[in-house]
Amino acid sequence: MFGEDFRAILRNPAHPYDARSFDTGGQRRIALVANGRRHGPITRLITPWDIGELTRPFVLLNYAEVERRSRPLFGSHPPSRITTLALVLNGELSFEDSTGKRGEVAAAGFAWMKAGSTLWHESRHSVHEPLLRMFQLWIAQLGAQTACAAASECIAPNEVEQDGPVRVLLGEFGRARSRLRRAPADLNLFHVRLKDRQHFRYSAPEGHNVTWLAVDRGSLQLQPGERVLWEQVVLFGDRAGAVEAQADGETSFVLGSARRRT
Repeated sequence: MFGEDFRAILRNPAHPYDARSFDTGGQRRIALVANGRRHGPITRLITPWDIGELTRPFVLLNYAEVERRSRPLFGSHPPSRITTLALVLNGELSFEDSTGKRGEVAAAGFAWMKAGSTLWHESRHSVHEPLLRMFQLWIAQLGAQTACAAASECIAPNEVEQDGPVRVLLGEFGRARSRLRRAPADLNLFHVRLKDRQHFRYSAPEGHNVTWLAVDRGSLQLQPGERVLWEQVVLFGDRAGAVEAQADGETSFVLGSARRRT
């Protein structure tokens, strides 16, 4: 979908596509701001046939707000060499992987599952249980990393390491590390929760030329005059620099960075 002209913008986003240009000094410049596409209770923020071409190994990102149901949440299953990470923001999620292993993920916890897993939101308690809010992310695995996804893992909310407002799902940030036993190498994924006007700064490791974030609550001021709202995704340019943001109200978002794969 994206040609060489746009890929050149990623390498040097002086005039970002679908965004304004700013003199940002040491900040990492914005290359793309895009609205998610709603399909019922699911909002597609990254898909393999558009933004996923540019954010690989992150090839799909869905945000969902779902009432209790006994059927699977997502109609499509990831192909082989794709691993799914499901982050629960509110409510509770059930899953079954391709080996028949079942598990439950509570709010603020996450699950790491190989291809063929099924997700659903099924209440066994009160009809007044909270709405399920979650992110579903597909990550392409290469070579030896495919074996790292051989087993499903659930990380409970109290097991997720945190440094300030940053909860580390994959990789590391400050003193916090991912608790996955077989976490993929050279890939960061964070869940960040900021209070009103709280500041956030992230400098990706050397070689990480893919950096993106997606907001599920509140909004962020990223650069002068540029706000990122609920259910929007931002892709930053390839060049080095820090991602800096300030929350407008209480804000929640996920951020990923890695070396781009083709």
